[in-house]
Amino acid sequence: MEPTEFRPTQRLLFRHGGLVMLFGFAAGFGFLFFIIGSIELWPIPGSIDVQLPGSDKAWRMTRLEGVLNGLLLWLLAVVLPAMDLTAVQVRRVARALVLTAWCFPVASLFDALFANSRGLRFGGPVTNMIPFFLFYIGILALVWAVVTVIIAHWRSSAETPGN
Repeated sequence: MEPTEFRPTQRLLFRHGGLVMLFGFAAGFGFLFFIIGSIELWPIPGSIDVQLPGSDKAWRMTRLEGVLNGLLLWLLAVVLPAMDLTAVQVRRVARALVLTAWCFPVASLFDALFANSRGLRFGGPVTNMIPFFLFYIGILALVWAVVTVIIAHWRSSAETPGN
C-alpha cells in the first residue's frame, strides 16, 4: 500500500485517540474530586461538598485506560505504514482497536460510578452487565486484531525470498 492510502485510517486513529484521551482526562477530574471529597475548580470560587462513589482504584483505572488507550491509537496510527497489511485489513484492524479503545474506559467508569459493577462476571445488577459485555466485546475485537496482524506478518514473511 502507498503511504497516502493510510491517511484516512490514520486520521480516524488520531481523532479517536484524542477523544479517548480526553475521556481519560475528564475521568481524571472525577478521580481528583473523589480523592478530595468535593468538587473544586479554581479559580471559580467555592466548592461543592460531595463524595463521589467508587474507589481510588476504580477512578485510577478509568483515567489510565482512557489516556493509555488513546495514546496506543496514536501509536498505531504512526506505525501503520510499517505493518504488512492490505488496505482492507488496515481498516478492519483500526476499527477493531478503536472499538476496544472506547470499550475499556467506558466499562471501567461503571466500576467508579456504581457499586458491584466491575463487569468481571456475568450476572448481578444491570450496571455490572453493561461493563461485562463492553469488556467482552473489547477483548474479542482486540484478540481478533492481534491475530489478524500476526497472520498477515507470517504470510508476508513466508512469501519473502530467503526466509
